[in-house]
Amino acid sequence: MRFVAGARIGSGVVSAALTAVACGAVPVLFAQQPARSLPPATSVAVPRTPDGHPDFQGLWTNGTATPLLRPQEFANKPTLTPEEAAAFEKGSLGRLLEDIPEADRVTAADLNDIYLDTHSLKLVDGRRTSLIVDPPDGRLPLPLPQAKSRSAARPKRSFDDPETLTLDERCLLSTVDGTSNASPPMVPNQYAQNFYEIVQTRGQLMIYTEVVHDARVIRIGGTHPPPTVQFWLGDSVGHWEGDTLVVDTTNFTPKSHFRGSSERLHVVERFTRPDANTIGYRATVDDPDTWARSWTADIPFKRSTDRIFEYACHEGNYSLENGMRGARAEEKEKAAHKTGGR
Repeated sequence: MRFVAGARIGSGVVSAALTAVACGAVPVLFAQQPARSLPPATSVAVPRTPDGHPDFQGLWTNGTATPLLRPQEFANKPTLTPEEAAAFEKGSLGRLLEDIPEADRVTAADLNDIYLDTHSLKLVDGRRTSLIVDPPDGRLPLPLPQAKSRSAARPKRSFDDPETLTLDERCLLSTVDGTSNASPPMVPNQYAQNFYEIVQTRGQLMIYTEVVHDARVIRIGGTHPPPTVQFWLGDSVGHWEGDTLVVDTTNFTPKSHFRGSSERLHVVERFTRPDANTIGYRATVDDPDTWARSWTADIPFKRSTDRIFEYACHEGNYSLENGMRGARAEEKEKAAHKTGGR
C-alpha cells in the first residue's frame, strides 16, 4: 500500500508534506455483467456493460520500467532476453534516483516505499525496450525546425514570474513531459503514482488520475468544436469499432505541450480488453508543427487493488510562495556577500 497522498515529483522536485486522505470512490454506474457469447474472431471473454460494450471501469495503473524512448544501449533491440530484463529491472530504482537533482534527492528506501508500486519497476509484457512501437527504432521522429523555435521562444523559468513555472509546480496539471497524466497520450510518469479510475456510461467515459485530480471526459459520438475552442486536456470524442473504443482528441491549448507539441497536436487512442486484468492501450500521435511524422506507443494498463488518494494541490499554495521567498532570500545573501556583509 502507498502511504503518501499529494506527493509530487515533478521536474525532479519531491514534495511529500500533504496528508494521506483516501478519496471517496466514484460510484460505478454499470454492474459488471457475465461474459456473453462472441463471434469466433473475438472469442476472448471480457467484462461487458449492459449495452454490450467492453467494460473498462475500475482502478488501473500503467506504471512500468519500460521507458517511452528506447535507450541507446538497446538500439536495434526491441525486446530483451529474460536475463537482460531481470538486470534492467534490478537497476530501475537506481536510474530514477540519478535523474533527480542532487539537492532534491531522496533515498532509495523513501522512493521505493512511498512512491513506487510494483509495476513501476517492471517491464511491460514481452520485455519491450520502449513504449514507442512505431517508428521501429523506438524513438521519437525528428523534431521540425518550428518546434525548436517555439520551444526557444517560451519564457524561461523564473521565480520573478510565477507564470513561467511549470504547470505541475503551479498545481494546474499533473504534468509528464508538459502535459497531464490524464491527457493523451497517457504516458506513465517514471516516478510512479500512475493510478487511474475509469467510470463508463453509454454516452461517456471518464478517466480520472490520482495526480492533481485531473479528469478527462470522453464523449461517445459527436464532433469537435472549432479549433479556437481549446482545452487543457484536449477535446476527446470516441466511437466504437467492434470491441475497440477509438478516441480522437484535438483542440489542445498551447499551454499544455507534450514534449514540445503545438496546439495542433492530434492523438488517436485505441482501448481494448484482451483479458479481465488488462486494458490494451495504443496511442498514435501526430503534430504537423512538431514532428516529421506520426508515432505510436503501446502502453498496457493493469488492474490495480490500490486506492486512489487525494492529491491536495491547488494553484497559489504555499509551495510556490515559499519558492519565491527562497529566491529573494538567496538574492539578499549574494548581495550581502558582495558587500562584505554590510
